[in-house]
Amino acid sequence: MKGKTLLVLRHGKSDWSTGEEDFDRPLVGRGHLGSRKMGALIRHLKLRPDVVLSSPAARARATTEAACQAMGLAAKKISWDERIYAAPTEFLLAALADCPPGAERVMLVGHNPGVEDLVAYLAEGELDIPDDGKVLPTSALAQLEVFADWSKLTRGCATLVALTRPGQVPDDLPAADDEDDPEEEDDSRPVPDYFYTQSAVLPYRLLDGKLQIMLIASRKATRWVIPKGVKEPELSLRDSAEKEALEEAGIRGQLDDEAIGDYDYKKWGGVCKVTVFPMAVSESVPEEEWEESHRERQWLEPKKAKRLIAEPALRKLVDTLAKKIAKGLAKER
Repeated sequence: MKGKTLLVLRHGKSDWSTGEEDFDRPLVGRGHLGSRKMGALIRHLKLRPDVVLSSPAARARATTEAACQAMGLAAKKISWDERIYAAPTEFLLAALADCPPGAERVMLVGHNPGVEDLVAYLAEGELDIPDDGKVLPTSALAQLEVFADWSKLTRGCATLVALTRPGQVPDDLPAADDEDDPEEEDDSRPVPDYFYTQSAVLPYRLLDGKLQIMLIASRKATRWVIPKGVKEPELSLRDSAEKEALEEAGIRGQLDDEAIGDYDYKKWGGVCKVTVFPMAVSESVPEEEWEESHRERQWLEPKKAKRLIAEPALRKLVDTLAKKIAKGLAKER
């Protein structure tokens, strides 16, 4: 017997630095990207929902809108349900119970711990808990096959088909920006314009008087990169870069006041410009405090680092930094 599909999506990464109340806390740029990637995945798997139920909190609303745009789903399919905001399992079940009986695929967008508890309640058997202890980190998606009516969901009535994190979704998975998508309502660029303005840190340290550069693994662990990300609208390029350093590489340190340069790369049908700030690393946070500890990070001498860096302009910035550090050391002698 074939069941119905329930997609449970946790909201994207939100911004704690704005001082907003919990309900009004917005997404950071990475939260928008993660949400969009999960929407592209849903479209790719041909699981576009008949009904979308979402918390109306700002971070959930932005997640839902980004995911639906990526999957090519009209806004009229979304129901903003206050019962889902910071809700326990019984409230989420009540929201699902109001879905049309004929809906074959439903997506619910909400918050932890409620969405994790819902998945654990509905899924038959015990969940396998990942090493980091997070069943649904931000922007993660649970796909369940449900063998009950929406109004009669009970413990263990579903099979957990997949748990997917945004880092597991290819960056180049196409979203609903194709001309032949019948439900696409917006022919704008696939991401907001501000996504093309990015900043990064070039992390370095001196070990026994010799310069070392830190590189981190890309999200798909296919190449070595420096910590970078979309410039948050409310932050300066420098402050945004500092934030990315902590999140992506788990490092803290002193950033130069001025950028050392920039480089470009193509993405989302456009060109992203990345402004780079040198960072003298003073601390690497423990694995358990590093938000993206699934990445690898390594310290390398400049020549070896340059061999692993794909962007020619970024390799030149490594040379520029090495000359700057050498000049500074020479003055101290």
